Amino acid sequence: MPTRIYLVRHGSTSLTAEDRFAGSSDVLLSDEGRSQVSALASRLQHEPLDAVYSSPLIRTMETARILAGPHRLTPIPESGLREIDYGHWEGLTRFEVERDYAEEYAIWQEDPFTMAPVGGESGVNVINRVLPLFRRIMDTHRHRNVLIVSHKGTNRLLITSLLGFDMRSYRDRLDQSPAALTILDFMNEVRPRLRLFNDVSHYESVPPRIQSPRLSKWWGSPGAKP
Repeated sequence: MPTRIYLVRHGSTSLTAEDRFAGSSDVLLSDEGRSQVSALASRLQHEPLDAVYSSPLIRTMETARILAGPHRLTPIPESGLREIDYGHWEGLTRFEVERDYAEEYAIWQEDPFTMAPVGGESGVNVINRVLPLFRRIMDTHRHRNVLIVSHKGTNRLLITSLLGFDMRSYRDRLDQSPAALTILDFMNEVRPRLRLFNDVSHYESVPPRIQSPRLSKWWGSPGAKP
């Protein structure tokens, strides 16, 4: 029996709707976010879960408690699951960052894995804290089902690393919608199979086409890279 990981991004917040860098910023779920997560809780209520782990930030812990409720589990906070810290970009929109920190932002766009905003974290920093934690969770709950609640950037970096993709393109190639469900099965620690990715069918039938940059300039114009 494989170890199954249910990887979830937290539900929507007010900062999600405003398209702001909100890595280390603490913010509550919005009413829409709670509705999204409640729909996912209903979807997963009959799945046998051994444990629920979560980033300690308010939006992730609130998400985790809603999801853990039907299973009578208490979410375990783990700092290794927290979102990327965007340093002096925290709370700003992509437009504001591009306007006020143009040179720094341009370098980060080319390689967000090794470059970090002043006072913030790079993708390398995140992987160095989340991968050891992930391996420990896998070892503790071998051949069982575990739900992990984290963030858009952290989830994408983790998936990119586990599947062996180019780490520099994690922001451009992968998405994580609010309250999205990703499922990974592991026969061992180094052989994952992606069974489901970024699924939001519990509250949305077909994801809409991208209408805005969503913090990635790669998708920001009709002339963007194919």
